[in-house]
Amino acid sequence: MPENLLTQVGIPQQKLYNGVPFPAVLTPNSNQPKSQLPQIIKEQKTWIGSLLHQSGAVLFRGFPVNSASDFNDVVEAFGYEELPYVGGAAPRTSVVGRVFTANESPPDQKIPFHHEMAQVPEYPSKLFFFCDVEPGSGGETPIVLSHIVYEKMKDKYPEFVERLEEHGLIYVRVLGEDDDPSSPIGRGWKSTFLTKDKSVAEERAAKLGMKLEWLEDGVKTVMGPIPGIKFNQESQQKIWFNSMVAAYTGWKDARNDPVKAVTFGDGQPLPAEVVHDCLSILEDESVAIPWKKGDVLLIDNLAVLHSRKSFNPPRRVLASLCK
Repeated sequence: MPENLLTQVGIPQQKLYNGVPFPAVLTPNSNQPKSQLPQIIKEQKTWIGSLLHQSGAVLFRGFPVNSASDFNDVVEAFGYEELPYVGGAAPRTSVVGRVFTANESPPDQKIPFHHEMAQVPEYPSKLFFFCDVEPGSGGETPIVLSHIVYEKMKDKYPEFVERLEEHGLIYVRVLGEDDDPSSPIGRGWKSTFLTKDKSVAEERAAKLGMKLEWLEDGVKTVMGPIPGIKFNQESQQKIWFNSMVAAYTGWKDARNDPVKAVTFGDGQPLPAEVVHDCLSILEDESVAIPWKKGDVLLIDNLAVLHSRKSFNPPRRVLASLCK
């Protein structure tokens, strides 16, 4: 470990899995003058990458990351390729460079556990979050290891998991013309496909393997069947990689009924009691660390699911997605 620059610390909310802390937490070495985080990352990228591989998530705390621009410099320092946000559901606004707002749905709404963009074939491998303004209260971003969720579900519901592995999932979502900031899935079709042209939207949907059915005031999107379980080549583990719980419990607004938002890949409905028990497993195994100003959280999107707790404003958390 590069002790001259970084200190790995423990915090009360962490969990240990086989002796490995989740997430890993790095702070500046108190005996050294505070170095700029982008410079440390460039020098220690290989070591930080191995720590991310081991833990699934790394929280950088106590570094001088004070603005969206500083955060953009941190993201750039890693050298990961940017992933355009095409096909995602969350309402977001571009801020600077590769940085945009995290889901802008109303503060009283929880955002359920999900892997970023697990409902489309092209999803990010890495996610960054940055706390620009600490929440008044609440507003944590709980995280959970997906291989642990897979193991727990396989032990408890082997037949369900077998069906999921065999058939995958189909996701159905109705999008309006424009963004609906009152909805956690309120991204309209124009910003979902980054175009105002229906034929271009059709092309971009087709590239994702998504079918579009145009309505009078929007479009119905049908995605799948798409796998609900994946094999993580890096960790050599099966993982729970889907938006099943998020869709079934959270894809609700004036246009969408969450129970119809996700089915097995053969079109059969999901058993409600299993989905809700899966949510309990996610919550039981999750870690929720209260945000502090300047925190940067790096997540391996294949290894870890995330969510958002409701909060009392103010709160400003920014994000960046990488291939």
